[in-house]
Amino acid sequence: MPDGPPCLFDHVRLPVRDIARSRAFYERALQPFGVRVVESSLGPGFAIDDRGDFWIGEQEMAAGSVHIAFAAPDRETVDAFHTAAVEAGGVDNGRPGLRPHYHSGYYAAFVLDPDGNNVEAVFQGDH
Repeated sequence: MPDGPPCLFDHVRLPVRDIARSRAFYERALQPFGVRVVESSLGPGFAIDDRGDFWIGEQEMAAGSVHIAFAAPDRETVDAFHTAAVEAGGVDNGRPGLRPHYHSGYYAAFVLDPDGNNVEAVFQGDH
């Protein structure tokens, strides 16, 4: 982001066991964020701008359980993510709601993806 604050991560690549199943899951689950699929020789990625920020790649053994949190612009996006992810075959791992043990404005939802990774959508709100 040239005009914004510097980012800690340039991109993330998550190894998955079944690329087609995981692609279908993430395409649907991340739809509320307005992402689009980008392709490369390494496989599909998901981006908001012209970069692939989040990539998946097939690997015989997926990584051990990973927790990844996507920053939502509002609570409605968190709610829509949870609904879309569960409809895409994800397993509910925490319905949308406030998580005051993190801070008073932390609104999040959690879903396990096809490989058992804990995927979160979070809106930080006011804290």
